[in-house]
Amino acid sequence: MKRILITGAAGFLGSHLCDRFIKEGYFVIGMDNLITGDLKNIEHLFKLENFEFYHHDITKFVHVPGDLDYILHFASPASPIDYLKIPIQTLKVGSLGTHNLLGLARVKKARILIASTSEVYGDPLVHPQTEEYYGNVNTIGPRGVYDEAKRFQESITMAYHTFHGVETRIVRIFNTYGPRMRLNDGRVIPAFIGQALRGEDLTIFGDGMQTRSFCYVDDQVEGIYRLLHSDYVYPVNIGNPDEITIKDFAEEIIKLTGTNQKVVYHPLPINDPLQRQPDTTKAKELLGWEAKVSRSEGMKITYDYFRSLSKEELSKEEHKDFSSYIK
Repeated sequence: MKRILITGAAGFLGSHLCDRFIKEGYFVIGMDNLITGDLKNIEHLFKLENFEFYHHDITKFVHVPGDLDYILHFASPASPIDYLKIPIQTLKVGSLGTHNLLGLARVKKARILIASTSEVYGDPLVHPQTEEYYGNVNTIGPRGVYDEAKRFQESITMAYHTFHGVETRIVRIFNTYGPRMRLNDGRVIPAFIGQALRGEDLTIFGDGMQTRSFCYVDDQVEGIYRLLHSDYVYPVNIGNPDEITIKDFAEEIIKLTGTNQKVVYHPLPINDPLQRQPDTTKAKELLGWEAKVSRSEGMKITYDYFRSLSKEELSKEEHKDFSSYIK
């Protein structure tokens, strides 16, 4: 049985990856310090013989006993609300954490895939974004802690590949959504759905003409799975190129939820990207992958998930208290 370590296992995407690799017959070792993750996302796995969980902060030395075939590095705050509240921890998990895991991969002779992001492109001057685009990032802006952590992560990963011969893979993840997203994590899909379910006005930042391209989680997981098992060492975009303005998306949410909310406008946050659309040519050519789940289909599943939450969960303004981590 192949053994795989998945960091950020209790997070939205990490938990879905745990499910996929369990289904594929792997022995899965989940690791998470639970700063932004939630054990509820993986509690269904604890009864399984081929799953174990380590409550650990990967910015400290990482030890996993026994053989290890693969590592998926998905530990990181991933929403603006989170990484603006814990900027140092965000930088550390992308730098020290990645360094520790690359060292582990080297010792164990394991293949490691690291989760990068479309945020490495910053507020792009090229559209759609190809993997060859170097990006337009404000290194000292408020979002720089996340963007630069991921850019450094890519650099050190390639250095370990070229200098130490470690088998590495890099996925650049574009906006992904689905069940288990945190309701109030600042991202547009849970924000809009939460507001609709609570009967609040939908909040748009800026004029609503900025665009996003949303990829359903099952498609994202499939792309990651194929990339891990490919022979390609350079970054690959995985995302759905079906682009929509935030203004039009708000109208879709109102229609989906059957509510009659107003849309209200607030100033755009600093360095918030105005366009997001992946060029997925490489994923198609190298992996035979493309997004299959339509936004209407994926959003219906996601809405049903959020609608199943308790009134108490829906009414929470904050889902995470970071005070114990801020030193």
